[in-house]
Amino acid sequence: MAIDQLQQGQAKRLSLLWLWLQQDETRLAALMVCQKVMQQQGITDWLISAGFIRNLIWDNLHSMTSQPLNDIDVIYWRDNNPSSAEDQAIEALLVKQIALPWSVKNQARMHLRNGDMPYISCADAMSFWPEKQTAIGVKLASIDDLTSAEFQLQVTSVFGLSCLFDLSLSPNPKRDKAIFNHRVSQKGWLIHYSKLLVTE
Repeated sequence: MAIDQLQQGQAKRLSLLWLWLQQDETRLAALMVCQKVMQQQGITDWLISAGFIRNLIWDNLHSMTSQPLNDIDVIYWRDNNPSSAEDQAIEALLVKQIALPWSVKNQARMHLRNGDMPYISCADAMSFWPEKQTAIGVKLASIDDLTSAEFQLQVTSVFGLSCLFDLSLSPNPKRDKAIFNHRVSQKGWLIHYSKLLVTE
């Protein structure tokens, strides 16, 4: 495939993702609130990740109404205070803005739980997640400067958007495949999303 066709495909997927987010009032509100709180905290490396985006894409590709959010995974990376206390403080600020099931984790300490070398960014941390399709995150960023009221969507997808839009479900080679298999079974993705196909 020619490079310009690849770029057109990527642009189309990004446009669809932005459209679907704008049509989902809860997700859009969560993005706006998170942008505000993270800016106030001086945190620039942050994303709302995992099922927040993965499930939105799968729901739309299956022509399904978006399911209620069980949790909203907010990840950030800041190594000057990698404590769970800061996570809880940020969660409290988010809940104060909008009562949603926030789950905030500083990726500067999550390597300890996973037995990895220290992560150097949110993208680096996501590159170790068990399935490729979950390693995606989004955030809103000011278009011009911090005083701008206009925002643009920023997408970080470690393994690219095509693996989400082609309805594949594949293990991350950095992780034991048994973890992937357990999650596929536990989450019930293949039952809930009938078009998904497990691939390598």
